[in-house]
Amino acid sequence: MQYPNTLKIDQIDLYHGVEIADPYRWLEDDRSPETAEWVRAQNDLTFEYLHALPHRAPFLARLTELWNYTRYSAPTRHGDEYFFFRNDGLQNQGVLYAQATLTSEPRMVFDPNTLSPDGTVSLSTISFTNDGSLLGYGISRSGSDWQEFRVRRLATGEDLEDDIRWVKFSSLVWTHDNAGFFYARFPEPEASIAYSGANLDHRLYYHRLGTPQAEDVVVCEFPEHPSWRIYADISEDGRHLYIYVGESGVNNLLYHVDLLDPMGPSLTSPRRTVIGQFDAYYQVIGQDRDTLYVQTDRDAPHGRLIAIDLNAPEPENWRVIIPERDDVIQSVSLAGGRFVVVYLHNAAGKIRMFDMHGVHTGDIPLPAYGTVIGSETKRRDTEIFYMFTSFLYPTSVFRYDMITGENSLIRTPDMKFDRDAYETRQVWYTSKDGTQVPIFLTHGKGIALDGSNPTLLYGYGGFNNSLTPFFSSAALLWLEQGGIYAIPNLRGGGEFGEEWHRAGTLERKQNVFDDFISAAEYLIRNGYTSPGKLALQGGSNGGLLVGAVMCQRPDLFAVALPAVGVMDMLRYHRFTIGMAWRADYGISDDQAGFESLFAYSPLHNLRPGVRYPATLITTADHDDRVVPAHSFKFAARLQECQGGPAPVLIRIDTKAGHGGGKPTAMVIEEHVDVLAFAYDNMMPPSGDV
Repeated sequence: MQYPNTLKIDQIDLYHGVEIADPYRWLEDDRSPETAEWVRAQNDLTFEYLHALPHRAPFLARLTELWNYTRYSAPTRHGDEYFFFRNDGLQNQGVLYAQATLTSEPRMVFDPNTLSPDGTVSLSTISFTNDGSLLGYGISRSGSDWQEFRVRRLATGEDLEDDIRWVKFSSLVWTHDNAGFFYARFPEPEASIAYSGANLDHRLYYHRLGTPQAEDVVVCEFPEHPSWRIYADISEDGRHLYIYVGESGVNNLLYHVDLLDPMGPSLTSPRRTVIGQFDAYYQVIGQDRDTLYVQTDRDAPHGRLIAIDLNAPEPENWRVIIPERDDVIQSVSLAGGRFVVVYLHNAAGKIRMFDMHGVHTGDIPLPAYGTVIGSETKRRDTEIFYMFTSFLYPTSVFRYDMITGENSLIRTPDMKFDRDAYETRQVWYTSKDGTQVPIFLTHGKGIALDGSNPTLLYGYGGFNNSLTPFFSSAALLWLEQGGIYAIPNLRGGGEFGEEWHRAGTLERKQNVFDDFISAAEYLIRNGYTSPGKLALQGGSNGGLLVGAVMCQRPDLFAVALPAVGVMDMLRYHRFTIGMAWRADYGISDDQAGFESLFAYSPLHNLRPGVRYPATLITTADHDDRVVPAHSFKFAARLQECQGGPAPVLIRIDTKAGHGGGKPTAMVIEEHVDVLAFAYDNMMPPSGDV
C-alpha cells in the first residue's frame, strides 16, 4: 500500500546511558496543523480501504438490526420514585426515566440526545439528592474524561445556574441539606495541553448551590503529592464523609470526616486518618456509630469484610466480619440489613448474603453462568435490583425481595437471534511457565475442529480488572459468520484475586503476553482455528497487549486489532493520568523500570522487514486517557517496518475519546469496520496471505 509520508525528526533521548530514537515525537502534538494533516491523510486511506471491503455493507446492515433492541439499566430508588435508563435501540444515548412503581407509566426525566445533534455529548455522572428533588449530573463532550457538573430541579426540569468545570475522575456527593455537593477537580489547564498534559494537583471541593465556582471551598488537598487523586463518598445518614486517596494502582488511603449535622454539615471538622499507607484496597460499605464496615484485600488477596473502630483504627484492632474464601469478592453492598456480596468463581459471578455478624443467610440464584452487575442500594431497602449478562444472555434486570426471597426477572431484551444455535464453554490451558489459565469459548454448536474457523481472541490482562462473560451484538455478528469468540482470563486481571493481578505487573508483565500467546497456541493446536484465521483484539491496556504480542509472535495470527493502546511505554507516564498506571507498569525514570518496559514496549520492538499481520489500529482525537499519540507513533513506525503485503491502517475517530459516551451510530460503524477488516483479511484454509 502507498502510505502517507510521515516526517522523521532527529530526536534522541538518553535513558540510563542508552540512546533511544523517537523520530515521530512531533505526532505527540495532537493539536498542531502538521498532525491534523497527517490524521486526515491516514483517515482518507483507511476509510477508502474499509468502505471497499466486500463484507462491510452486509455487516453494517446486520449489526444495525442486531443492535436495534430495547436496553435497560437496573432501577434505583430516590425519594418516591424509581429511576432508570432506557435506550429504545438505536438512540445515540440512553434516556433517563422515572416511575412511581415498577408497573406505572415511566416519565422522561433527561434525554441526553438533546445535548448535541450528533450524540457526542453524553451523561457521564448522575447523582440524586437524598430526597430525590435535585439531580446533579456531569456531561462529557466528544468522549473526553473532562466533565462539566450541572444541577437540574426534577419537579420542573429546569437547570440551575451552577456550572462546574475541569472535573475529572470525580464523584458528585450531595450533602443531605441539598445545599451543595463535594467534587474533585484539577486546575484549569492551558488550552494547548488540555487533552494531553499531565493531570496533577487533584483537589476535593465543596460547591454551595447558587455561588460561583471560584468561591468553592477546598476540603482536601495534598500539594506535596501532586499525582495523588481524591474521591469522596458520604454515609447513608449524611453525617460522615469518606475521602479516598489513590496514588497508583488500586491501593488507597482512607480518611473520615464527621460532618456533625447532616442538615447543616460542618466543612471545618477535622480529617481523621483511618488508613494511612498505600498497602491495600479499602472501601467503606457502611457505618454503625464509630464502626466502619470496610471491604479490603489487606492480608486477604481474595478480599474480606472487616470492622474498623474509628477510635482504634490500627490493624491489630480490626474484626473480621466476612473472612476470605476461595472465591474472589467483587463487590459488597448493604440492603435489608444484610451484606450482599458478589463473588467471582472461575471468572463468573454468584451472589451470597450475610447478616451484620457475617453469618451466611442464603444465596440469590442466577439464571446461567455469567456476570452480575449490581446497582446502588441502601441499608433500609427491602428489595435489590441487579443485572445479569453472559455471552449468549442479553443483559437483563432482576429484582430480589429481601423479605420473601422472591427473585424475579423484570426486564429482558427481545432479541432476534437463535440462542440455541450457540454454546459457551470454559476450558483451561497451560501457559508458558506451567500456569493454568481459563478461557471462555463461544461458537456455533457442532463446529468442526479442522482449523478453519475465523476466531477473535480478545484479551486485557491488567489493573486488577476482570474479564467476565458479557453480551455483545458485535460478537454475535461474528458468531453468525461461523466464527469463534475467545476470551482468556490473563494474569494481571482480578479474576483470581490480588496475587493473580500482581503476577502480571512490573517485571512480571511478560506473563500476560505469554498467557495470550499460549491461548492462541492452544486454539491452533486443538483445531479451533489456524494462524491464517486468527485475529488478536484488545483495547487500552489490551491494546498494549496486542501490540506487544504482534511484535513477539507476528507469525501466530493473520490480523491485529489494537484499540486506544498504550504503545510507547517509555513516555506513557508523561501524559494525562499516566502516572497512575506505574504500579502495574513501572516507569522509565527508574533503571529497572526502563529495562522491563523497553523489553516489550510495542513502539520500540517493531523491526524493519518483518511480515506483520494485517493491522487496524483504532483511536480517537479526544482520547485524554491514553492519548492518541501512542497509536499515531505506533502506526507510523509499523507502516515503515512492514515487510509483508498485509495492510497497516489507523482509524481515527473525531469527536470521540477513550470509548465512554460514544454515540450508538459511531459505535456500530467502528465495530463494522473492525469486523469486516478482520474477516476479509483472513486467508482461506489452503491459501496464502
